[in-house]
This record gives sequence, C-alpha cells and structure tokens, in this order.
Amino acid sequence: MSGAPFLLIDAGNSRIKWALVDANGVRTHGGAFGHARMASGDAVEPSSDRSTSADEPDWSGLPTPGSAWISNVAGKAVAHRVELLLDARWPHLARTTIRATAQQCGVTNSYTTPSALGSDRWAGLIGAHAAFPGEPLLIATFGTATTLEALRADGTFVGGLIAPGWSLMMRSLGEHTAQLPTLDATSARDLLTGGMHRGPTFATDTRSSLSAGCVLAQAGLIERMWHDLTEAWQMPVRLVIGGGAADEVTAALKVPYTRHDSLVLSGLALIAAADGSTQAG
Repeated sequence: MSGAPFLLIDAGNSRIKWALVDANGVRTHGGAFGHARMASGDAVEPSSDRSTSADEPDWSGLPTPGSAWISNVAGKAVAHRVELLLDARWPHLARTTIRATAQQCGVTNSYTTPSALGSDRWAGLIGAHAAFPGEPLLIATFGTATTLEALRADGTFVGGLIAPGWSLMMRSLGEHTAQLPTLDATSARDLLTGGMHRGPTFATDTRSSLSAGCVLAQAGLIERMWHDLTEAWQMPVRLVIGGGAADEVTAALKVPYTRHDSLVLSGLALIAAADGSTQAG
C-alpha cells in the first residue's frame, strides 16, 4: 500500500457506510449516512419530511485519501450522489467502483456469470475469508434483503440465497393484505419479546404476530441452511452474521454465530490494497 489512505464506501439499499483506512489497513475514521428519498426508478424525489431526507457525511476534517473504492448496489441516483459528494470535497480523487470477478483476494467465484454477483456480497466474501482464514463459513447479512453465502475453507464461494429482509417482509404483508398493519423496523422492535429461546412464540395481537412471525421466518431460514451445510460438508461451519436487522434475528436464533458488521468495508480495503500492490509491482 502507498502512504495515502483509502476512502471506502459501501452504498447499500438502506444507507451508505464509509471508512478511511491507513496504509496498514487500520480504520482511522468512519460513519454512515442515509439516502435521499427515492421515487420510482432511480430518480431522486425532494422531500420536506426531515425523517426521510438524507444526511451528509462530515469529511471536512479528513486527510486527503489516495483513492476511493466504492461498492454500490443502490442504483444510479445513489452513484451520482456519491460522485457529487466526492467532487465537492476531493474533485480530482481517483475512484473505483468494484465489480465481482472470477477470482480476487483468495476468493473464487462460482456464480455462472461471476460479474452478476452483487458487489457488496463479493466484497463481504473477501472480508469474511480474510477475517476467518481456513474456516468454512455461512455468511448471513440482514438488510433490505437477507442474503446467505456459502464459502468453503479454501475460499471457494459455492453459491448463495436471497430472501426478503425482515422489514421488507413486514411491509409487504401490510401493503398487500386488507386487514394487516404496515410495520416499520422501529415500531416492530418494541413488539418483539425476549422469550423466543424458551419455547414456541405465539403472539396475542396482530402487530406482535407480524413482527415475531417475520423474525422467526428469517431465523428459520438461517438455521435450516446452517444445518444443511454442516451436514453436507461434514465439518463445523462458522455462521457469520451482520446487517441492520441482525439484533432482532439473532435474538431468535438457536444456533451459534459470530457477529461481524464490517465485512464489506473490510473486503473493499483488501481489494484496494491488492490493486495498489499490483500497480507497485
């Protein structure tokens, strides 16, 4: 790595996380900020509602990075906004938006079309393989979507699953049924009970039924795939969990897990470092 730090940007469907890492890969600064409110497609819709308006990252006191490395799965409008933010602070900063490849940083991509794998999932796989070297992994990320990745100990990504996330499940039920409420994550969190490990969870009101049912659907998917993978590979598999709804889902899980919420940024740092080493060579 050169002496200049890397600016890492993980633009997901719910928010944008960023970090600045130094020449040794150590995170020195970081944060997260929200999206502008979106209309249909990729157009940005102005809003006077402060609860849905975007906030801005405070990059004013940061040292100048040598380059920016971006994973964006949130569409063209978000990509444009990130470009504007970078131009406002560092107009000449070199920047790279990553794409999944067939092989990178010790991870082999078994997708039929490697580039079709989401850049966040790809960076997360690279980050996970480095964080838990030599271990078979099941990586579960709970965001707008819930994603699962099966990663062999040698770094081979064998495939994954995508399901609606916890909030998306609740919102879909509310929007497509006449007599069910539409719950957001904030209100639904208060409805979850702490007794999910003690036995069957059956709620006695509709809102709690929705919240708990959707959490248990998430937990059931994870547990099923963890058991299947452990049986298929005939060895212990580490379950690695992260994402915005991880707290709610882990409260319902009945299998062991490891929490890691920075896999994408960690993977971006490794991709950036590898690129710098290649250029230096």
